Amino acid sequence: MTIEECVFQTEYDFCLPKGYIDKEGNCHKNGCMRLANAGDEILPCKDPRVVACPPYLTVILLSRVITRLGSLEKDQINPKVIESLFVSDLSYLRRLYQKINSDDNSSIKTTCPKCENEFNVDIRNLE
Repeated sequence: MTIEECVFQTEYDFCLPKGYIDKEGNCHKNGCMRLANAGDEILPCKDPRVVACPPYLTVILLSRVITRLGSLEKDQINPKVIESLFVSDLSYLRRLYQKINSDDNSSIKTTCPKCENEFNVDIRNLE
């Protein structure tokens, strides 16, 4: 397989429902998230904050894979920024992370209750 045959999307633009408000009062809504790699999921597990509070894994994970948020570049996006997000924005980013990092087999077989036809539904596109 050549590199041309192995090209796929690795970064995904997003727009937060509310937006991150920085110390100057600027709202940052548009951003970009990259696909996670194995290190993104493994290395934070050693972080003392995650050991003490396992749900904190989400905060560290998102701070690693978000490459841009408004005018903030990757080196400015850290766990403190993610901690400052509104809950609805954190929930949105969590769902986006799951969606883009899930395997390609994201469909479920279902049956129509009226006509009883069976078909597959791609659950990646459900909101």
